[in-house]
Amino acid sequence: MSHSRDSRKTGLVAAAALMVSLIAAAPAVAATDTWHSNDDVYHYFKVPQAEAVSIVGGTPATLELEANIGPSGTWSALALGLNGSDYAANVGPLEPGLYHYQYTATMPDRSKVSFRQPGSPVAVTSKPNWNTFFVPGESVAWMDDVAAGGTVAELPYRSAAAAENRTAVVWTPPGYDSARAEAYPVLYLLSSEGQTAREWLELGRAKQILDNLVAGRDAKPMVVVMADANSADPRAELLNAIVPAARAGYHISSRSHSQALAGVGTGAQQAISILRSAPGAFAYVGSFSGSAGRPITKAEAKAINKGTELLRTYVGNTLDPSYNDTYHLLVNLKKSGVKFEFDGVNPDDAGWDAWRENLRDFASRLFGQKGAGPGASKGHRPLTRPYQPPAAGSITTPHIDPQGIVTFETGTQWADAKDVTIWGNWAPNGQWFRIPMVKQPDGRWRTSVGPLDGYYYYRYVVDGVDKKDPADTVNTHVMESQLFVPGKTDAMLADVPEGKGGTVSLMTYDGGQGAERYAYVWTPPGYDPDREAAYPVLYLYHGGGQNYGSWIETGRAKQILDNHYLNGTMVPMVVVMPDQNGVDFWTDLSQHVIPTAAEKYHISTDSDQQALAGLSWGAMNTLGTWLSHPGEFAYIGAFSGGLLSYPTVDVPAVNESTKLARLYSGDVDFTYSFTQDSMRWLTAQGIEYEYAGTWVGPHGFDTWMANLIDFVPRLFTPEYRFGGVRPPLAGDGTDVVKAGRAVPVRFTLTGTDGKTVTDARPRLYLAKKTGGVTGDRVAARPVQRNADNTARYSAHKAEYVFDWDTRGLAPGAYELQIDVGSSVHAIALTVN
Repeated sequence: MSHSRDSRKTGLVAAAALMVSLIAAAPAVAATDTWHSNDDVYHYFKVPQAEAVSIVGGTPATLELEANIGPSGTWSALALGLNGSDYAANVGPLEPGLYHYQYTATMPDRSKVSFRQPGSPVAVTSKPNWNTFFVPGESVAWMDDVAAGGTVAELPYRSAAAAENRTAVVWTPPGYDSARAEAYPVLYLLSSEGQTAREWLELGRAKQILDNLVAGRDAKPMVVVMADANSADPRAELLNAIVPAARAGYHISSRSHSQALAGVGTGAQQAISILRSAPGAFAYVGSFSGSAGRPITKAEAKAINKGTELLRTYVGNTLDPSYNDTYHLLVNLKKSGVKFEFDGVNPDDAGWDAWRENLRDFASRLFGQKGAGPGASKGHRPLTRPYQPPAAGSITTPHIDPQGIVTFETGTQWADAKDVTIWGNWAPNGQWFRIPMVKQPDGRWRTSVGPLDGYYYYRYVVDGVDKKDPADTVNTHVMESQLFVPGKTDAMLADVPEGKGGTVSLMTYDGGQGAERYAYVWTPPGYDPDREAAYPVLYLYHGGGQNYGSWIETGRAKQILDNHYLNGTMVPMVVVMPDQNGVDFWTDLSQHVIPTAAEKYHISTDSDQQALAGLSWGAMNTLGTWLSHPGEFAYIGAFSGGLLSYPTVDVPAVNESTKLARLYSGDVDFTYSFTQDSMRWLTAQGIEYEYAGTWVGPHGFDTWMANLIDFVPRLFTPEYRFGGVRPPLAGDGTDVVKAGRAVPVRFTLTGTDGKTVTDARPRLYLAKKTGGVTGDRVAARPVQRNADNTARYSAHKAEYVFDWDTRGLAPGAYELQIDVGSSVHAIALTVN
């Protein structure tokens, strides 16, 4: 029966009696936590110590930020260190999306107290300690705020099933007209157990999703009612309370073909149950991580098919608690003959991260909207079998499933612990997050994380005390254990095929005073101790608190060197990784390490064939050695370190004997200022060096591994001369490039002998200039999809070719830098 004009008037009167009230349009924005601030890259959290102590009733052993900031949105903890009178930390760069967080104090007795900043608005009704923030970006533009969006209001009603007054939340589209001739179609969205109706707004960003869909004409204008049907009788709650209240308060249709129903979790289960018990009441039904319960009969299936225009099911990855329930739902639907669509398994997300995508997809298919086809969303995979997690007690090292879900499980040795976490470099820039584990009935601790992709290193934390993974018998020199998950990232850190990599051997040497010392030595594949030319050598040092095993066991040096060698991006060399603990650096290096290495390996002692590099403390010693002993090493690399003191330097001797001195630093590296001060001093002295630009990362191996990857290809390479650089990139500073267009970069390379070079791999970088000073550089983006920032030699054109994508560049002065080996060609230009 159609919704008549008279019933519409009655509904308006009833709505007035129910006192429908407008509510905040964007609850995620309303959570104004002044302890939280951000710039374009990082989010900063600063909690006054005095306030924290007052809130939790004592001085905590640790104060942490807990949030969905871990890999793939995993709930993780970041320690807030005491900095002056504040607990402080930063996190980033974060992927675009919605984040929720709380502050948690762990007291000396291991009890925990969670809180939000006092006075900040409640961001998530069902989680009163949470605040939220939204990181905008192109990938989440579909759930960003819309200036002229729809309106959200509360709808109070009486629940007979729950015997209480309840409130639903209603979104009406822009231009909603309660007097228009045609009633609006309506979508009912049900929340899950433990949630409130408002969670669709607070964590689901339903308003923003619907605003964007309607604004882009990707969905029909509709009214959306968000409600909690959890009660002794969810069917009665919906059909006898929520639906009548919505019809009384809004100009919505009662026709089946204009009504849709969907839910998340138990709300999805309720939607399927109502589909079975009241087939035809809703022509469109969506199950977001739902289940069916008992088998569907043939009679039920026939009625469902007759009254349903669309039944579409959704599920997150294997970490979705409803993953197996959804599998059984699909089997049930198929066996009974119910017509349905399956969106496929979302490989990346579960929970609200997936449900937001589900709402976007489902709402765009309702009420005759023409859009995507009936199949799965792009990148989603089939659900062919239930997920069977590893059996209890079966995991000795982390278990990696085919989709990159990693399960950690301890033994029973910590059965009496109060809390156990995994502490690893899970953060976007390699900072360390703690991921909580759950105690199992047998006393083991377990958790699953993912999907992960790439290289990680971790340790356990048991009641606040760091513990090495007891099952790790491979890494014997460091506290961390290694985890590599094959995927699309960190290719340079992956193991090469068996038998294709170099060899790591242990070099023993006399450290003086009868003390035996050790170094790891990497030799390249095909290393020939009898070849005519000696191999060039890199002496690579660890940092403070580390040892000679750190570069191999944590820093992935072998994998980096193996991959560079197989890729043809490095000169075959020997790499010696000594121990610098407890010795005078230069004495140990010059009198013990170098002589022993030269005796045991076929390496050169010519300074042009020797390189010295180190991280942190090793970087400081490297720089000091470079300046105090010119002519010993032609190549210098300093990763996160500056000068301990400013020595008297023979500047001409240093410059003349150095082919490359390259310094590195992370942007949240605590040595950043130290490194910058050292570079200013080097510049003032006239000492020639390169700064690699500020890398995104902390004082940690994520930064240092990236530094080593960048540094190695620059060693012992021929010197090149650039030629044939065509306008508009002549390099005299007068060239003008139009942003948003493809700019051709064409050039030739010749060696010092004048012969044409065709087998180099020049890399291109861009740096903005401010006040004539060149800033941090970033890799130039190529026009070709899936390409890197490397120019390729074109035999047809007899030149190197790189088509530069200038989209997104702000107007101003820039420098385009072409790197090949240790040679750099800089092109000054203007972007407008």
